[in-house]
Amino acid sequence: MSSRRPRIIDADGHVMEPAGMWERYIDPAYRDRAPRVVRGPDGRTGIESGGRLSPRFECVSTAMRAAFAARVRERLGASLQADYSAESQLRAMDEGGIEIAFLYPTQGLYVAAIDDLDPGLGIAICRAYNDWLLDFCALAPERLRPVGMLVALHDPAAAVAEARRLAARDVRAVFVRPNPIRGRNLDDPAYAPLWAECERLGLAVGVHEGVGAWVPEAGADRFRSFFACHAAAHPMEQMLAVLTLIGGGVLERHPQLRVAFLESGCGWLPYWLWRLDEHWEQTDGIAGEPRLPMRPSEYFRRQCWISCEPDEPYIPRVLDLIGEDRLLFASDYPHPDHKWPETAEAMLALPIPDAVRTKVLWDNPAAFYGLA
Repeated sequence: MSSRRPRIIDADGHVMEPAGMWERYIDPAYRDRAPRVVRGPDGRTGIESGGRLSPRFECVSTAMRAAFAARVRERLGASLQADYSAESQLRAMDEGGIEIAFLYPTQGLYVAAIDDLDPGLGIAICRAYNDWLLDFCALAPERLRPVGMLVALHDPAAAVAEARRLAARDVRAVFVRPNPIRGRNLDDPAYAPLWAECERLGLAVGVHEGVGAWVPEAGADRFRSFFACHAAAHPMEQMLAVLTLIGGGVLERHPQLRVAFLESGCGWLPYWLWRLDEHWEQTDGIAGEPRLPMRPSEYFRRQCWISCEPDEPYIPRVLDLIGEDRLLFASDYPHPDHKWPETAEAMLALPIPDAVRTKVLWDNPAAFYGLA
């Protein structure tokens, strides 16, 4: 590797929402129902939203939460003491050599991802988070980049309106979850106006899972441990999202739409694209099967990206199979799954050519988020 340190865009960093944020930022009409930390009658603590306590206890037990809290204190003590402020976010970015970070939520991954949530409350929760995040990023707008939250797809028209509002405030990306909402997959006709508007506005769309939400989620229907639910949910829900957006014709109908599949690793993707291509060859047009003019893998290579875990041992091979311009670096900071800043160092140490490293660390995320 060259002695000159590469420039880095973090395609999937996170923020930690401060106590009381939801009540402060939510529409006053919904303030009494804003997400808040509560202790349930059985002693369990979580975020109460829409009559649900999140994350779901069967996926994230009290013991697992305590273990995560201990890991946070061990690995992220300085950020914790600073209450994960924007200043501490910038200090952590400096430690890892991150020039720009695109920011996703923590509590926001699940507080509006509730299947039976009131639609008005759902979009109010999204708007509250988005307004807070814009204020958070205002400290250093060229470095801290907001990704708007659109996980409350209960009212598709409201989601379209929020996408327009965010674009008017110079937000370059929004994110959705891969899970069905009220029986609607991401290719449901009800969402066609949203994809059309994201395409028109040039908004990148990140697809981001988060274990323990009150929506249909791979693993949560049959397992009762964080180990099993977390291992299954992230890659398997993203596999289904790839299938839905490509097989359901969303990318065919919206050829300028840019989509990234985040925080699920990348090793599964070559196999999944091969399998989808094989099924496309065998079933295209038979007995009402969807007809796609191109192979599924061609849609992915035309308008999709995927983030990687820096310690995945097969990244060089994945680059060979999906293309050097499709892979993104993502830190997941400040979630304690990885040590920081070792995550960035591991990415820098990957045995790949410098030109490819530059693509993964800068060129590819710049292309996805519309910075190029």
